[in-house]
This record gives sequence, C-alpha cells and structure tokens, in this order.
Amino acid sequence: MKTLVQWSKSRTISKQQYDRAYIVLSCSRGRAIEVTAKELNTYPGKVRQWRDRYISEGLSGLIDKQRSGRPVVYVKSREHVLELLKSPVPEGYSRWDAPLLASKLSCSKDVVWRILKSEGISLNRQRSWCISTEKEFAAKAADIVGIYIEPPLKAIVLCVDEKPSIQALERRTGYIETSDGKIMRAYKSTYKRNGTLNLFAALNIATGHVSTKTTKAKTREDFLKFMNELIIEYPGKELHVILDNYCTHKKNEKWLTENKNVHFHFTPTSASWLNQVEIWFGIFSRKSLNGASFSSTEKLAEHIKHYVESYNKDCKPFKWKKREVKGSQIKNTIDNLRN
Repeated sequence: MKTLVQWSKSRTISKQQYDRAYIVLSCSRGRAIEVTAKELNTYPGKVRQWRDRYISEGLSGLIDKQRSGRPVVYVKSREHVLELLKSPVPEGYSRWDAPLLASKLSCSKDVVWRILKSEGISLNRQRSWCISTEKEFAAKAADIVGIYIEPPLKAIVLCVDEKPSIQALERRTGYIETSDGKIMRAYKSTYKRNGTLNLFAALNIATGHVSTKTTKAKTREDFLKFMNELIIEYPGKELHVILDNYCTHKKNEKWLTENKNVHFHFTPTSASWLNQVEIWFGIFSRKSLNGASFSSTEKLAEHIKHYVESYNKDCKPFKWKKREVKGSQIKNTIDNLRN
C-alpha cells in the first residue's frame, strides 16, 4: 500500500498509473465501486477490473500487459525500397510514389519518405531532355559556344527563333479565396479561341536586348522580313545569328549572298537548348502569357509589344549554362544510378 500511496501523490507518473492506484486505495477503504468510478469519470467495470487484478497479481497486475495484434514491419534499409522500385508498377498506376511503396512494404509512408530523401531520390519531379545523335555535334556546338565565350570583334551576336501558335484565349481571370482562407490567382475553365500569332525574337547576347515581330504565319518570307528588320536595327554591323534547324532557316543562300555581313550558325539537331533565346521564351511565357486573356489577335500583339518594351528597360545578358544530365541514356531502375 505504501507504493500505491506514493503513486497517488506523485506528479510525474502517467494518468493511467495514478487512476489505478486511486482505484485500489479507494476500494481498500470500503468505498462503493460506483462512487469511485464517478470520481474518476469512468465506468464501474473498469474499477472492478483493476481492483481484481491487484488482488490476484499485486502491483504487477496494475501494469499493462503486452497486447496481441499484427506485428510491426520495418523497412530495414534502402535495399527494400530500391528492390521494389525494380519491379513493375502495379496495374493501373503510371509510376511509384511513397504511399504506394509504403503500402507494398506494409510500413509507414514517413519511413519511405526518409529513405528517399536520404538517397536524394525524387519520384514526383520529372525532367525531360534531348540528346543529339548528330555526327557533327561537337563541331557545331563548339562553334556556338565559342561565339558565346569570345564574340567576334565589332560584331553583334543574335540568338533568333520563333514561338509559333500563340493562342489569343479569352476567359475571365481574377482572384478567389479557398476554403482554408488562402487567396490565389484564378481563371475560368471555359474560354474562347480568337486566333493565333507567331512571334519571332532575336536576343542580343551582349546586352540582353530582345527584338521581336509578330506575324500570322512563320513562313520563310516572314523569317527573312524579320531578318531585314534586324539589319536595319543594327546598320553596318556584322551579324552572327544563332539558329536551329527549322526548315525556314535553311536554304536562304541567295539572301545571305545579298547580305554578306550576316552569318548563320546552326545548332546541332535536337540541341535547340544551345540557343539562348529559348531562355527568354520561357520567361516570356511565364510572365506575359500564363493566365492572360485576349479578345483578339490584335490585343495579343499589343500585349506582347508592351511586355517586350518593359523587359528591354532592365534587360541584362544571360549567364548561360546547361544543367548536366549524368549518363547518356535513361536507366530502367533507380538503383542503376545509386550504385
């Protein structure tokens, strides 16, 4: 009883241990089971249970016994996860993720997430890239990178390309408040198509300045008209133009003969990422087109013009680089990369 009295006065033991000591002490004083149950806000059966356990087993009877149930399964190491990632994804699924792995391994999702994080594995993020198989890749790439690093003296280097089929989508846009009180940008799922435009762009790698021209199409004639405008924009200057292998950029020997101060440099096949203007197109799409609404192609053209004017006020040259992708081919399983 001395131990039970100490438990009933302690402030460090658990509530369950305190209640059990209180039950035994109360019953030992001859108090009714119903009264003790009411004081502890529990039911009489529980009071009777712990009283009888103490009578039959003493203090050890007041300690919880090990319960039966499904044994806990732990993921012992990264090999469990990597081994499962080798196997085909269950039917109906496109890829593995942490909840699916945890379900198959009968363990907690947190365990799987910790292993994936420690191994630097991201199953949700994706990246696409193109590997050129052109035999002259090294020579063509070296030519363009060399121009970037050491541009010809007193010459202008321009990265030129087009962004075709920019849609003039008309839809209501604004803001909404979600159920958790957050405010975010919103647009209606329904929209009206008001035509498309093509955008030619030329990036001056030395200044970051961008020259543009919107057209209804992207024919060779449209391309050469844009090039004529660039010659006027840079009078008397030698122009070195970086281009991809699109058909309208090729077979312009007659025009090049008439404009001897212009030199075309073509990126290797499947290597348009060597063209710096692609970076600007990405910025333009995010900041100018995403979530915008246009009632006509004329409104779209005006919108593009205003954005380019604003961009050129604070333009800067890009510090061009390309993130390296290790390995030349996609690996079938993650453990091929982790070993």
